[in-house]
Amino acid sequence: MAMFEQMRANVGKLLKGIDRYNPENLATLERYVETQAKENAYDLEANLAVLKLYQFNPAFFQTTVTAQILLKALTNLPHTDFTLCKCMIDQAHQEERPIRQILYLGDLLETCHFQAFWQALDENMDLLEGITGFEDSVRKFICHVVGITYQHIDRWLLAEMLGDLTDSQLKVWMSKYGWSADEAGQIFICSQEESIKPKNIVEKIDFESEWYPEASGCVAQQVPFRRDPG
Repeated sequence: MAMFEQMRANVGKLLKGIDRYNPENLATLERYVETQAKENAYDLEANLAVLKLYQFNPAFFQTTVTAQILLKALTNLPHTDFTLCKCMIDQAHQEERPIRQILYLGDLLETCHFQAFWQALDENMDLLEGITGFEDSVRKFICHVVGITYQHIDRWLLAEMLGDLTDSQLKVWMSKYGWSADEAGQIFICSQEESIKPKNIVEKIDFESEWYPEASGCVAQQVPFRRDPG
């Protein structure tokens, strides 16, 4: 993290003003992306600047750096960073390996196909070379989804959703989020009813008078309400 902090100050200066789009800064920014990956740090603004420079200078495009940027964006779900980065990559490059595989992994995560995600990742573990903390960052996102979706969940299902964790590994994540298990193998997440905040809507209607617009449609006029004597 020390190297990241040192580079962050320098990169912050590069991203100010017209220098932000100077292709001569690409080498520094690309090293910054690699540092983020190694030190489990993240700077979305700098990563978007790299992708923008690739748009302006297609000859400088680096597949490996782009893949790292996409993987780091996935670690920040449920924020929309991944979509922002994806939109800055042209269709031709999206079809290249490993970018195509990463986009597929992102689609599985965003659609909450978690078991399929881990299976696909297991078949492409080479993608994570040089990326520190990726799997645990994804597990944080999955726990976020579980926390806002479930009241109770089967122990075996949660273990699968988090990447086929062992019982001891699962207990670590349960402890982190304050989840408890019963003897039947059910894990209590939370009472969703406690998260629902009812709102009372009060509408006052005056029955003593009625309003209607004049023919011009510009003025509202109050007319006394007359009761039928019959």
